[in-house]
Amino acid sequence: MEHLPVEVIGNILSHLGVARDVMVASAVCRKWRDACRRHLRLLSFNSDDFPRDMTTRQLEIVITQTIFQTMGLQCLSIHIDNTHEFSAAPVIAWLMYTRETLRSLSYNVRTIPNVNILEKCGRQKLEVLDLDHNTITGVEPSYQRFTCLKSLSLRHVSISALDLSLLVAACPKIELLALDVLEVVTSDSQSTMELTSHTLKSLFAKSVGVDKIILDADNLEVLNLNALNLDLFELIGKGTLKHLKIDDVSVTHLDIGDSTDHLEVVDVSNFTIVWPKFYNMISRASNLRMLRFWGVVFDDEDEIVDSETIAVSFPLLRHLSLSYELRDGLLHYSLQGSSPLENVSVLELGWTVISEHFGPWVFGMIERCPNLKKLVIHGVLSEAKTREERQMLANFTSFIVCLMRKYVHVDVQFEYE
Repeated sequence: MEHLPVEVIGNILSHLGVARDVMVASAVCRKWRDACRRHLRLLSFNSDDFPRDMTTRQLEIVITQTIFQTMGLQCLSIHIDNTHEFSAAPVIAWLMYTRETLRSLSYNVRTIPNVNILEKCGRQKLEVLDLDHNTITGVEPSYQRFTCLKSLSLRHVSISALDLSLLVAACPKIELLALDVLEVVTSDSQSTMELTSHTLKSLFAKSVGVDKIILDADNLEVLNLNALNLDLFELIGKGTLKHLKIDDVSVTHLDIGDSTDHLEVVDVSNFTIVWPKFYNMISRASNLRMLRFWGVVFDDEDEIVDSETIAVSFPLLRHLSLSYELRDGLLHYSLQGSSPLENVSVLELGWTVISEHFGPWVFGMIERCPNLKKLVIHGVLSEAKTREERQMLANFTSFIVCLMRKYVHVDVQFEYE
């Protein structure tokens, strides 16, 4: 170990990351202390890593001493639980000391008064900013400009729609934006969030407190909407979208424009679908590789996703996942036509309430997939079952045994809740 260059030791300490472990390792000898001071690039503080009886003041001192013993930190993570409330002065000192070399900052610290992170870190080399349980007010894009920022994550953050729009505009290289449980401050009864970015490639939005979201993003490739209640979501783009995921979303008007030609993944779950309208929106996605409709409810009870439409519209499809209620009289419609799902190698089918239609549906879907390699059956089993339900499950089990004997080349798996 004594022959290791200090740069290599610094790299080892950086891979440790956790401040507590780095502090212990750097105490080995003078050479390791020197490596920590000159070549440590990553440092992570979490209140869970320290004794529970450590006071707020003691934590402040430990973090301050550890940071000030380093030179050239590039990644800094500080996550302190809400039982501790720090003074603003030491936190500002940490940020000012590291900001010229810092590339990534993950920050969750309660302070009195609130520290304006944007003011302290703007106009620097920061590429990744992850803020948790923070309040952002009064964004000044002319001063708080993040010329190198590529990834911005806001979790449990309070911010106005205008400030968020200004903040995104102040990041001319941003590629990833994650908004997770966002409190959007507004004085209007109906709040609208308008975001514009010509470099943004990925948006994740979960539990964002607005009524309308209008996103103008020419190069967006990934759109992930989760736990939203919206009147309107509108995407204005140039057809670059590749991955669309919608989970537990209620939206009156969904418009992703002409951005579907290059879609490769469509993943929709816990969502009410107006099938003709939704199909029209994704029908041009001839390059689609994965299609998932899971736990969806159709707006019209006579609507259903038919395998013929899927086979004709998405010839390159490899992974198909379907789970929705099979109503009486619709099974034949869902299996009509003869076009094969030529490239589907993975098929997932599921039920929430088992019915007599499920077995024939599984069989019909397998027949449409000549190159199937893997079948996954998902089901929900309640504790108390009627005699009729038990008999249905027994019949389905027998049916699957026969199916496995016929399709011996297919790997059949079961996942029950």
